[in-house]
Amino acid sequence: MNVLTSLMRIELERAVLTVRRDAGGWAVEHDGEKFGHSRDKEVAKASAHKRAREIATGGRGAQVLVYGEHGFFGG
Repeated sequence: MNVLTSLMRIELERAVLTVRRDAGGWAVEHDGEKFGHSRDKEVAKASAHKRAREIATGGRGAQVLVYGEHGFFGG
């Protein structure tokens, strides 16, 4: 197997947790599941980071993305 292909596959296996606006507040989404609902963005971000640490402890990479940090809302 090509080394580049191996590195790309590792990158794709990273868990991505997304914090975004949801129903007048904020929520975290991961693999279609929403959790960490809060009116406070910082609380939702903390919930995302906690789950990311749990995933990382299990040996899988994790990344937290936050949408709406600078007033840009979308997608």
